[in-house]
Amino acid sequence: MIKSICVYCGSSLGNDPIFEKLGIELGNALASRKIRLVYGGAKTGVMGAVAKGCLDNNGEVLGVIPEFLDEIEISNEHATELIITKSMHERKTIMAQNSDAFIALPGGMGTLEEISEILTWAQLGLVNAPIGFLNVEGYYDCLFEMFKNMNSKGLLRKEHLELFVDDQKVEGLLEQMLNIDKSRSHQLPIVELT
Repeated sequence: MIKSICVYCGSSLGNDPIFEKLGIELGNALASRKIRLVYGGAKTGVMGAVAKGCLDNNGEVLGVIPEFLDEIEISNEHATELIITKSMHERKTIMAQNSDAFIALPGGMGTLEEISEILTWAQLGLVNAPIGFLNVEGYYDCLFEMFKNMNSKGLLRKEHLELFVDDQKVEGLLEQMLNIDKSRSHQLPIVELT
């Protein structure tokens, strides 16, 4: 059962208003389903939009941010719980350990690195959790093509292309992820990589 979803996304808003809109929509949808949001702890960018959408709908929000980003990204003092870590590694571990599923919204290098790590853990059998991409306006199409290219070159197994789901709509993505969760008999523990 999914009780908490970790959302990876940008600490800036980008140049397309749809990113902020979908961030708020996802936050609202999580709150309405009583699913806790676990995210990077900032009140800026797409991150801030998701947290705002969740908090405005009386949802529960766990923010996790490292000390050195606390001032740069401006921590969200309105989060239900805010954890300040010593390092990025500690941040990512805490976020993963507190989540039953993972979603990537549009973001930059950090978002790509975080969701790639979760996909790698899933590939290695370290996590058995629904993973989804909110692929608004084809934002992640090039990444999916890269995955297919890895497969065609013999560097990624075909079954690993099925480690995640994607959708352009919040409701469609959440429904897919909730259906995956119902079909799984157990969740593997997330190992602590410190």
